[in-house]
Amino acid sequence: MIVIDQKAGRVSVNVYGEFTLEDFQEFEEEVNYTIRFKGPVDLCFDLREMSGMTLDVAWEDMRFTHEHALDFRRIAVISDSQLVSWSAWLTQNFVSADIEVFDAPEAAISWLDESESNDKLELSGAS
Repeated sequence: MIVIDQKAGRVSVNVYGEFTLEDFQEFEEEVNYTIRFKGPVDLCFDLREMSGMTLDVAWEDMRFTHEHALDFRRIAVISDSQLVSWSAWLTQNFVSADIEVFDAPEAAISWLDESESNDKLELSGAS
């Protein structure tokens, strides 16, 4: 099961239990809509409660990453799993986004908020 939250420029996803194809399709639909109408976004994945994912999700994730290589600014992953950290590192080779793995949600949100603040400064012309 997943819970998706959206705020300006960011899509946050919490995964509980097994991450299934149906969950991934829900995530994909939300992100595609956001990108279409708001442009590149930040993503925040909280995977601390994820027990695993189905093989078809892994395949869809690879396809999705390839299709959206330029559509994300920053991706924060919250997890203490070494496998998730390794996967995030590998994904960074295929997308233009900055990807960081965090142990705590507060650190991830702070990092994403920092990105938003920097974007606003650039838009205003401040240095």
